[in-house]
Amino acid sequence: MKKAKEIIILVVEDDDGHAELIIEGLVEAGVCNEMKRFSNGQELWNFLNDEKNLNSMKGYILLLDINMPIMDGVEVLKKIKADDILKECPVVMLTTTDDPREVEECYKLGCSFYITKPVDFQKFSEILQRIGLFIQIVKL
Repeated sequence: MKKAKEIIILVVEDDDGHAELIIEGLVEAGVCNEMKRFSNGQELWNFLNDEKNLNSMKGYILLLDINMPIMDGVEVLKKIKADDILKECPVVMLTTTDDPREVEECYKLGCSFYITKPVDFQKFSEILQRIGLFIQIVKL
């Protein structure tokens, strides 16, 4: 039987408070995967390209905010899904934006899920638990 790759969670969020809530929420949901945090899309893109160039691509799941400085989440999603090596990475758009046109665009570009961050902390915790279950189920 083939051994499953360990999945590393890449959290791309420019707001320190949101990033901390996401990471803590996933840990509380039982996710024990390695997590790396990036504060904008350009940092993530540089990291992924370094990984590709080193031929050390691991299994990744991206939790990607949309509204970020330097390179926003939609631009990152476009680049990832246009790349032959990166396009298989599951991408969860996790954002406060609930504009139906943006949701539709992200799905057309290839995101796996689009989740609107609720303002209510309890609802946000429930969403993070669901993401945690998804991560535990997915093996690349």
